[in-house]
Amino acid sequence: MEHFLSLIIFFPAVAGALGVFIDERSIKTYAVMMSLIEFALSLFLLAFYESGTSFSTSASIISAYGISYFIGVDGISLFLVILSTLMTFLALISLSIRERVKNLIISVLFLEMTMIGVFVALDAILFYIFWELSLIPMLYIIGAWGSGRRIYAGVKFFIYTFFGSMFLLVGLIAMAYLYYKSTGEFSFNLIAWQGLNLPINAQNLLFLAFGIAFAIKTPMFPFHTWLPYAHGQAPTIGSVLLAAVLLKMGTYGFVRFSLPLFPDACVHFAPLMCVLAVIMVIYTSFIAFAQKDIKQVVAYSSIAHMGVIILGIFSLGSEGVSGAIFLMISHGITSGGLFMLVGFIYDRRHTKLLSEFGGLAKIMPVYAFCFGVVLFSGIGLPLTIGFVGEFLSLLGIYKISFYYALFGGFGIVMGAIYSLNLYKKTFFGKICVEQNRSLKDLKFSEISSIVPICVLCIFLGVAPNFMLSRISPSVSENIALMAHNAQNLATKNYIEKANFKAVINAK
Repeated sequence: MEHFLSLIIFFPAVAGALGVFIDERSIKTYAVMMSLIEFALSLFLLAFYESGTSFSTSASIISAYGISYFIGVDGISLFLVILSTLMTFLALISLSIRERVKNLIISVLFLEMTMIGVFVALDAILFYIFWELSLIPMLYIIGAWGSGRRIYAGVKFFIYTFFGSMFLLVGLIAMAYLYYKSTGEFSFNLIAWQGLNLPINAQNLLFLAFGIAFAIKTPMFPFHTWLPYAHGQAPTIGSVLLAAVLLKMGTYGFVRFSLPLFPDACVHFAPLMCVLAVIMVIYTSFIAFAQKDIKQVVAYSSIAHMGVIILGIFSLGSEGVSGAIFLMISHGITSGGLFMLVGFIYDRRHTKLLSEFGGLAKIMPVYAFCFGVVLFSGIGLPLTIGFVGEFLSLLGIYKISFYYALFGGFGIVMGAIYSLNLYKKTFFGKICVEQNRSLKDLKFSEISSIVPICVLCIFLGVAPNFMLSRISPSVSENIALMAHNAQNLATKNYIEKANFKAVINAK
């Protein structure tokens, strides 16, 4: 396994580079084959993974400053890697763009490399490089193949995320300096950083530096305004990858960096983070209900679900954090699937307005069925993938505060209201637009991309332990590390309240 992770990271980039020599008519077939191989490689990673363990490899790059090529995967990052390869594969199958398709596919394959790199990097500089590189292909995808005000949407996405990245870079350099003051040598090794006992004031400042970057990427209120524009103007494949994977970089950053490195600061800022999360859930749910554009409903619902993930993370309990990671995966699958489905109908009608549809269930029954399965999974219907993560996240935050759980649950109820309203207006009632009578149901390539998502929505809802059995041990280890590194008694009490076993194990 020493070089297997490196193969998974860089295979898409190599495939993209070789794609330059493939002609336009064959490039989609080539890309689907390459992304299928990449997905298969990630499944081999799952096959060899044992719960509670991790793979890693390391090689020095700039030894004088402790910068190294250090990568690894554990239960927290394992399924995020698989999510990245799966959604890229399915998005390429469903790709319908015909203009400059070679450039688009090369950009997507390069983006896949950066997404995987973020989730496996254990050296802070390497993490930052992949984090920043992911902005370039997504900016290009939105600006070159989007619609309407695509340049504005792409530039806004870039400015927001790059602004956060500057704070992240300052935080990384400050951490390396503090490590140098403590040990006499520089290091950007994340595992080595976890052994530091930082002063509480330093933790608070560093939490803010890292947190701003992660909050913008998530995106948390009030940094969320770039997302609806990006989704609204991006091509379908851009929206799928943005919602399914890129947003998870922010919440992953909180779990991988903030929780183990700044335990006292996490507890100190937990009330603020939970209040912002509740605002995300409720505020964007009301906005989603008011939208007249199907894609905008899905976009704002994504922000609301990311708020539930934040609640789970800052419960700081094993149930809440495990549920948040599970919800990252489930949200990636359902939101990616919904954007894919919206793209299918947009390709036929070239409109996303709710007023242009109605009665589609009679004309496109297969499409209506698939849309219903994914939509109800996103709502969190029991025995679907969305229910498990939402339940565990709210269970975790309930141990800390009944009111956070109450308001988070209210947002989920609102999600059911605007989602069912969307489904009703789109698929039931009279056919008001005559042009819709001639619409054709899903074709083979569309069925091939959406059916696996529907299957996963049911399978992982019925058998969630397939993922949880691998996620939970790594989460428990992370929480035990938090309890061990905590200096403030209030922090230990908070963690004990959220997860008593983690404190016992640490002691």
